[in-house]
Amino acid sequence: MNRPPPDASDRLAAAFRGSDLGPIAQKILSGERLSFEDGVRLFESRDFLGLGRLANHVRERRHGNAAFYNVNRYLNPTNLCWVDCALCAWAKKVNEPGGYELAIDECVEEAGRGYSEAVTEFHIVGGLHPTWPYEYYTGLLRALKDRFPGVHLKAFTMVELDWIAHVGRRQVADAIRDLREAGMDSCPGGGAEIFERRVRDVICRNKISGERWLEIARECHAQGVRTNATMLYGHVETIEDRVDHLLRLRELQDETSGFTGLIPLAFHPENTPLSYLPATSGQLDLRVIAVSRLLLDNFPHVKAYWIQIGTKLAQVALFFGADDLVGTVVDETITHAAGATTASGMSRTEFESLIRESGREPFERDAEYRRVVRGPGSSPVPREPSPGVSVSV
Repeated sequence: MNRPPPDASDRLAAAFRGSDLGPIAQKILSGERLSFEDGVRLFESRDFLGLGRLANHVRERRHGNAAFYNVNRYLNPTNLCWVDCALCAWAKKVNEPGGYELAIDECVEEAGRGYSEAVTEFHIVGGLHPTWPYEYYTGLLRALKDRFPGVHLKAFTMVELDWIAHVGRRQVADAIRDLREAGMDSCPGGGAEIFERRVRDVICRNKISGERWLEIARECHAQGVRTNATMLYGHVETIEDRVDHLLRLRELQDETSGFTGLIPLAFHPENTPLSYLPATSGQLDLRVIAVSRLLLDNFPHVKAYWIQIGTKLAQVALFFGADDLVGTVVDETITHAAGATTASGMSRTEFESLIRESGREPFERDAEYRRVVRGPGSSPVPREPSPGVSVSV
């Protein structure tokens, strides 16, 4: 009797016979959610290529061969910050050489220098300025929306939202509401670092707690403001700390569905108080991306931040669970202050060539993961979702 040919799932299951990932592969193929213990096993597994294969299976099941990116421009209104974070090489104190602060009109002017009609998003983060009034933040958003009405404003991390509410003597829910009315369309995911208190006491002692970060993200989601999430790895955290961090994010996503994606961030120790630590290895960078894709079954997207891990490794990451390379990132400064040697930005043409060279198909998106269709020149025209590609956020 002739047996039917095995399907892709059968072939994948067969490939893990004898692997220490075999039981986890069975859970993934059956759609079963992975546990804390499974997450630890993924980080400790000797079957590194098998880990990548599992993550790629999940990634392609969600997004096929598409690799997402957007045309964005970074804006950092100030690097003055009252918080002393051991992880940071970028922030300065008042009157310290290299410190700067941009008035609202200067920030709008700076945005215009890196702006073209191709830009669909401004990514706005900065230090916790010790003296700026509440009205600076709402005024900045209004001024940018007035000057660039078609650009999505991804502005202010959970840490910044907490600080803005503090300086305005407002509840964070009220501050989020005011900022949203002023033009804040979504929020970046920075400042999450690692949620475990023991770790935060070393790398960012004066920053808000992990619990507070999650609380503010929950409030953003409740008000319809979508956010990203991050995880900073490769410093003093343990494997268990990473898994705990990812599962706390997964738990909140179960509750709110408000996270668009996770951006794993490789720690760059150069020029920080933790400069004695080694830089992350390429294997760790890929392992974190793969494990994140497998544990975060309710996150639409897992991103490979090419600014931090380099373009060559980012290409490989597209086959280790990542489906998004973030963006063209005009004028990135924060990671470069900590020793990054990548370019500070890339053109749309260069970005698409990078993706095609890897074997994936470029999918230019806006902040809501709708396809950006370009008219003559580089101007975006009405957007549309891509058939057959999961773009739910």
